[in-house]
Amino acid sequence: MSATILDVDSVRARFSALQRDLVFFDGPGGTQVPDEVIDAVSDYYRTSNANTSGPYETSRRTEALDAAARATAGRFLGCAADEVTFGPNMTTLSFALSRTAARDWQAGDEIVCTKLDHDANVSPWLELAIDKGLTVHFVDINEDTSLDLDGLASKLSARTRVVAFPVASNAVGTLTDVRRIADLAHGVGALAWADAVHYGPHGPIDVQAFGVDLLICSPYKYFGPHLGLAYARRGVSEAWRPYKVRPAPTEPLGKRFETGTLPYELLAGFNAAVGYLDSLGWDPIVGWERELGSRFLAGLPASIRLHGLPTMEGRVPTFAFSVDGISAEEAASRLGERGFAVWWGNYYALEVMQRLGLEEDGGAVRVGFVHYNTAEEVDRLLAELARLE
Repeated sequence: MSATILDVDSVRARFSALQRDLVFFDGPGGTQVPDEVIDAVSDYYRTSNANTSGPYETSRRTEALDAAARATAGRFLGCAADEVTFGPNMTTLSFALSRTAARDWQAGDEIVCTKLDHDANVSPWLELAIDKGLTVHFVDINEDTSLDLDGLASKLSARTRVVAFPVASNAVGTLTDVRRIADLAHGVGALAWADAVHYGPHGPIDVQAFGVDLLICSPYKYFGPHLGLAYARRGVSEAWRPYKVRPAPTEPLGKRFETGTLPYELLAGFNAAVGYLDSLGWDPIVGWERELGSRFLAGLPASIRLHGLPTMEGRVPTFAFSVDGISAEEAASRLGERGFAVWWGNYYALEVMQRLGLEEDGGAVRVGFVHYNTAEEVDRLLAELARLE
């Protein structure tokens, strides 16, 4: 692979799942995985399956895998290996870590969320507010679905404990100014708590450059197995008392927030997924996705009403739209019958759909491109959308 050009045919040859007629535009719900990820999971079961802390070969292999996965995660996120925590998924980690962070919060403390968020970065805070008498404020979005940063600043106070926000919207694809949001949060002594689940397959994550205190993502959204991954800044997490069983290890730091036995076979798959991304490089991935997104936006039929930014500036190639005269469910079902894997509904982005007035219409159709999609697939989709008129 060159530094700037992606060989899509070679990429697709690494995915057995792509060797069929179904067109996968469902990446926002979970990407396909390359064969090397499948092989890594299988190989763990064949050669290393054991729990840790045993005085024998397979247990030691598993311990080595655990350490390697933390090193890989640290490199992927741009943090130290001991600042990462694995879990079943982002939602479970969000509920667990939010409660850990809030042990000492008091009634009247405040949390700021956004109307651009997936509900996994909203409901944990709403439920916590019920438990502890907290107040949750919502930052609105502008008409183009960009986040109202002036509105965010106006909602901050000395009682703000967390600003929870997405790096990219899973519904409309909008990117946020992560560093500015983090700086605003830190200006009032609050934690910057980022949901990078949807951004994961679309660009590099660097928690140091982002300036966030906590970030959660999901490897199954970036060509890996079903797993959750969190970063918590050492200076913050060291002060937290974890919910854990007494004999569980307290080092490395991030491990103290993990409960029970990890799915070690999935850690093997995670390592392979990051290795796959390393083999391509982010520049060609980002460039190709931008080209696909621009092609889609330029070819949209007049019958399609896009919800979100009209160009590839400030977004990833995830698109929510409505079809004139057809419900979202019917449009998605017709596309499914014609060989396109797409979604419809709210995609758990309740606040976005309410803000856009789409709830009563059953939400919107969503298509999402990742780097293994082709220009020919985009053109086929555009042709089918024109036939839905």
